[in-house]
Amino acid sequence: MKIVNEPEIKELDGMTVACVSFVGNYLGNVKVFGDLFSKLCGWAGSKQLMGPNTILMSVYYDDPGITPVEELKLDVCMTIDDEINVDGQIKKKELPGGKYVVMRTELKGPEEYSHAWEKVVEWLTRNNLEIDMTRASYEIYLNSPDEHPERHHIVEICMPVK
Repeated sequence: MKIVNEPEIKELDGMTVACVSFVGNYLGNVKVFGDLFSKLCGWAGSKQLMGPNTILMSVYYDDPGITPVEELKLDVCMTIDDEINVDGQIKKKELPGGKYVVMRTELKGPEEYSHAWEKVVEWLTRNNLEIDMTRASYEIYLNSPDEHPERHHIVEICMPVK
């Protein structure tokens, strides 16, 4: 894991997203994410909604250290214009903006995601900041690992703070 930039506080804008939801143990389960992204991107591709400014992300609502794994909630999302209609398993949500700690990192693979989250939490603790559990945390995907020469994942970890 390579931290591209130290965590910093940023004001993030709210976003309109299309998403596919999952409840259950997603921790370390690459297949869950693959299936969800396949559904979302299949839907978006058929409607030609994927563009250069489209943001793909995973949105987390629970603390896996507290919430039983079978109750963990996850949305795999992509940004969309407000007027886009969704159907079937695809839902539309408004993700709130606000104050977030943001850390950009380059990960060698899926096994390093938990370490990146731990670094953000350590930074929050060192800086006496409190997580705002009324808003979701995000992983914003800045590349496709398939297109990286070493198959690395470049990600922004975004955690809401009070």
